[in-house]
Amino acid sequence: MENWIGSIAAVLTTVAFVPQALKVIREKQTHGISLAMYALFTAGVALWFVFGLLIHSWPVTLANGITLVLASVILAMKLRYG
Repeated sequence: MENWIGSIAAVLTTVAFVPQALKVIREKQTHGISLAMYALFTAGVALWFVFGLLIHSWPVTLANGITLVLASVILAMKLRYG
């Protein structure tokens, strides 16, 4: 049961980043996004990804791996476009 709950939570929190990433990629505008927040968030997601690997939890690893990619794209766009 815990894996199902974790899996659903992982899908929802990961999918939540897709609209923001697509908007930033399309519009190339990041003025409303906090650089400090995205830098800290991306570092935190990277640590969650590593944690998932260490505890051998595929929902934690997969969700945070995908979120890490999306957050990294947004962070990179923020650094590039301000």
